[in-house]
Amino acid sequence: MDEQDGFDHGQLETLGKVFAEQLLACLGECARGRRGLFGDVSLEDERAAWPEAARLRELAVALQTISHQAEEPNALCDEFLDLCTFHGESHPGEPRLAREFLARIERGDVGTPTQSERRPW
Repeated sequence: MDEQDGFDHGQLETLGKVFAEQLLACLGECARGRRGLFGDVSLEDERAAWPEAARLRELAVALQTISHQAEEPNALCDEFLDLCTFHGESHPGEPRLAREFLARIERGDVGTPTQSERRPW
C-alpha cells in the first residue's frame, strides 16, 4: 500500500480485472438480446430484472471513484458508465450497444474517442 495516498495499487488492479471479466460476461449476454445492462429496463418489469447487471453498475461506480482518487483512471470502467447514460429515441438499443462496445474492446479502442472530432465551423 502506498502510504502517501492510502491505495494498494495491486488491489486496484485486481478490482479492475474482476470488473473487466464481469463486464465481458454481461456484454456477451446483452449482445444476445438480454436487456438491462445499461439500465434500460423499466422498473415495472420485474421479469426483466438482471441483478448481475445492477451489481456490475454498482461496482463500476465504486471502481471509477477509487481509480480516479488514485489518479489511475480505468478507461473500460469510464466508457461503460458513459454508455449507461445513453437513453432516449436516438439510443441504438442495448444489444447493438453491447456488440459495438465488445468490438471496440476487441480492437483495443477503449479509451479513445468514439466519434471523430467535429470542427466548429
